[in-house]
Amino acid sequence: MSIDRITAQEALVRLADFSTVIDARSEGEYAEDHLPGAVNWPSLNDEERRIVGTRYKQINQFEAKKLGAALVAKNIAAHIQREVLDKPREWQPLVYCWRGGKRSGSLALILDQIGFKVTLVDGGYKAFRAALVADLPQLAARHSYQVVCGTTGSGKTRLLQALQAQGAQVLDLEALANHRSSVLGLIPGVPQPSQKAFDSLIWAALRSFDPARPVYIESESKKVGNVAVPEGLIAAMRAAPCLQLELAEDERVALLLEDYDFFVKDIAFFCERLGALTEARGKDTVQDWQARARSGDVASVVRELLVRHYDPVYLQSMRRNFSHYETARVLAPRDHTAAAMAELAARMLAG
Repeated sequence: MSIDRITAQEALVRLADFSTVIDARSEGEYAEDHLPGAVNWPSLNDEERRIVGTRYKQINQFEAKKLGAALVAKNIAAHIQREVLDKPREWQPLVYCWRGGKRSGSLALILDQIGFKVTLVDGGYKAFRAALVADLPQLAARHSYQVVCGTTGSGKTRLLQALQAQGAQVLDLEALANHRSSVLGLIPGVPQPSQKAFDSLIWAALRSFDPARPVYIESESKKVGNVAVPEGLIAAMRAAPCLQLELAEDERVALLLEDYDFFVKDIAFFCERLGALTEARGKDTVQDWQARARSGDVASVVRELLVRHYDPVYLQSMRRNFSHYETARVLAPRDHTAAAMAELAARMLAG
């Protein structure tokens, strides 16, 4: 058998060397997190793992292993029939499971016997996760950042999108987190990634950037919805130069009504989310907002949310946490539209 083995630390830097990265864990394990770019070929799916585990507990290890072997053999045969028959001899997969043991080893053995050059990750996903967590702080510190600041509705996300479209390096944490980073930031029908998956997405993005060029990033807090920004990245952001995006209040209201149109279309959902502000703003205020929203006056509610809630909290946080906020360069797009943000991005990148 000529299966190669590499450490998790080596896998961090060699992922691009392999034709395919294969996660042999179940679909549930894969969904929680996986190596960047990996595909899922479960040796046992979630239900099969449950059945084998039950047999292990209720009967004995030997009986569980027999059933597990039959299921693994069946699944590997299906993977090969579906994915491997068209692969050339030069195809070189990297395979892993939870700890680099039986599930990935079984698949690697068959692929090796076919004649492919197969590599296993020693310690599997568990070791890779530990190596990634250790690597994140130094990877975050390797880059220089331009922190896009601005009160809610000033167009920070639109500017980041415009910068990215014009070739700038952008780390859009809200896009990676599937959340707009506020009490009202939940995106209906779009689940957030797990913390592990969020970390992996950030690591993969940072790894793809050129340290010689700046990375544009929004002035996020420590959490984006239910996931936390890695400490090393937060520290680097808070020490970086700031850019202050300024937009007139009417433009900010118009932008939010566009970007949060699902609230306008689903007033009951909007009112439910407003309820989360009761402790901060008081029952009477929130009930007034809810009543006005139900009557169709969403714009005035949005304006008051900006002036009475979001702006004071945001400005206080920025002054406390971002050391260069007071000396930020001011950016003033002509309005809130995507075209205006594209014009601003072009001016920024032109120097």
